[in-house]
Amino acid sequence: MPLGVTWIEDEAAYNFALYSKHATAVTLLLYSEIDMSAPTYEHRLDPLINKSGRIWHCRLRRSAIPDARYYAYQVAGPKALEEGHRFDPRKILLDPYARCVCFPSRFSRATASVPGSNAGRAPLGLIASRPRSEWTEDRTHAHTSDLVIYELHVRGFTKRENSGVTPPHRGTFLGVVEKIPYLKELGITAVELLPVMQQDPQEGSYWGYMPLNFFSPHHQYASAGKPFDALSEFRMMVGALHEAGIEVLLDVVYNHTAEGNADGPTYSYRGIDNTTYYLLEPDRRRYRNDSGTGNTLNCANPYVRKMIVDSMRFWREEMSVDGFRFDLASIFTRNEDGAINLSDPPVIAEIGASRELENLRLIAEAWDPATYQLGRSFPGISWQQWNGQFRDDVRAFIRGDAGMVPKLMSRLYGSCDLFPDDLTNAYRPYQSVNFVTCHDGFSLYDLVSYDRKHNAANGHGNTDGTDRNLSWNCGWEGDEGVPDSVLDLRKQQVKNFFTLLLLSNGTPMFCAGDEFMNTQKGNNNPYNQDNAVTWLNWDLLKQNQGVFRFVRDMIAFRKAHPSISRSRYWRDDVRWYGTTGKPDLSRDSRCVAFFLAGAALNDSDIYVMINGSSRSVEFVVQDSGRAEWRRVIDTSLATPDDFCDPGSEANSINANYVLNPRSTVVLLRK
Repeated sequence: MPLGVTWIEDEAAYNFALYSKHATAVTLLLYSEIDMSAPTYEHRLDPLINKSGRIWHCRLRRSAIPDARYYAYQVAGPKALEEGHRFDPRKILLDPYARCVCFPSRFSRATASVPGSNAGRAPLGLIASRPRSEWTEDRTHAHTSDLVIYELHVRGFTKRENSGVTPPHRGTFLGVVEKIPYLKELGITAVELLPVMQQDPQEGSYWGYMPLNFFSPHHQYASAGKPFDALSEFRMMVGALHEAGIEVLLDVVYNHTAEGNADGPTYSYRGIDNTTYYLLEPDRRRYRNDSGTGNTLNCANPYVRKMIVDSMRFWREEMSVDGFRFDLASIFTRNEDGAINLSDPPVIAEIGASRELENLRLIAEAWDPATYQLGRSFPGISWQQWNGQFRDDVRAFIRGDAGMVPKLMSRLYGSCDLFPDDLTNAYRPYQSVNFVTCHDGFSLYDLVSYDRKHNAANGHGNTDGTDRNLSWNCGWEGDEGVPDSVLDLRKQQVKNFFTLLLLSNGTPMFCAGDEFMNTQKGNNNPYNQDNAVTWLNWDLLKQNQGVFRFVRDMIAFRKAHPSISRSRYWRDDVRWYGTTGKPDLSRDSRCVAFFLAGAALNDSDIYVMINGSSRSVEFVVQDSGRAEWRRVIDTSLATPDDFCDPGSEANSINANYVLNPRSTVVLLRK
């Protein structure tokens, strides 16, 4: 231990360690800086000397391997597909613990996908020419009630020329650094980065959800082009974000790998020990596909669990990230036979028991293609969770669906039906990560501009992506020749979405570009679109400056009023109303109002009226006896009247207020 390559200072040597339960022979291959096709040194490990338990290891002095820059393994074992083994001693295999992955000029996914040698075409691990010093920093940037999460793709965020980022930094970690002033102006307090771990550059997954390695940043996100640049530039980005008071969360994919199904490439895991790393079907020849991407990691296996936790420790301790969002986290509840274990899944228990991972944000996508574990069903009791029910209910209400008022009330309140704070569970509302959009699905502008997905560019005949978008195009499909009246309504709907999101108890999250109505032209699954479809169009920031201003001010409003976001539910501080008295919970109702008292937190009182119908509705303002109300927000008004600056709120509001169709009004009382 530890697995991977470790510099031993007092011996001036490197220790190499690789886990394989079923290997019968392991050879370490070392390559020079000038030739990644043929090893300059081969060290065949003697199991009597170089094997302890299931770990194959050796220690080599630097003086004995002065030219070594890259490394890989060849691993032999039983040839028995019926037992699940896929050893091929000719394959060049990447160390799962490699801290940096390098690709030769002739790198080939196709060659890795057929039996036989892939020498000169395989990814290699990088051996550091000198040890890296530990990086420590004062972690004083953590946020509580003011947490607002901003999901972004490192490449797509700044890749376009109109991003305003210097050319070498476009689409990279340093491009994010250049945009920090923008993030501070917007007011977000955490960025959630789509997967940044090393991907297969020939797999074609722009989003990054097909990881090749769990310990190294994706090389394409570095600006300078040298192997270790991705590591150093990632650290520079994290340090700069922390200095700006912004947390860094990583979207991580510990449920499957880029090796795909039985016809996929052999890069690493399946060639090192297939039955350890993957869940297999009963015939042992095929992979369980609970992830929907070809294979499923065997997260119940002790060494796979160790790899996951070691990876998290690496990103926490050496890269200083603040938390993780776990893609398809329900995969963690699979036993080694594929059965679901909700009582005490080993990997979740191991993460919880690690002292090094204490005080990290742990956010679950609590579902996978086979199971939906949102809320109390997910066994990570203290974890936060993406609240897909919030997304669906708010979308349906804003679209105008019938019978949605009771569900909207529950989502605004913090989703206590999903996260109950009873004696058995003791959940908190902030565990609900509320969102309307994310990378997967329509952008917010497309949600109000398209009734149907338009995914032909993805190459699947428009069959990919969900058909259940709960979207409404405001009467006009797409952007070709759209009337001004339709565009105005779309802006109003976008403002409605942001208002409800940021007035809800829980943790808000939204997708980069939604604040200025970025569009993906109706593509709701652009996972393979590394082009203008997914690169943010920053010209739209200028074009939709009024919407940006509204979102910026809405974030500031949430931060200024701690009565909105609490560690407990609103309980007696909230009163629900309809247009004239008690709330109308009938199927035909599309209006609701609520009063939120702020005295307990030394805050102003807030009164919110929501008209989801297609007609104007008069509301009787309740709780109006003590002092006058002033209007802060009316989403039906044009900028700048839609959001009044602090101190310039509209004059006192009478007992009645007429809400325009599909609008939200917020009143404030000192």
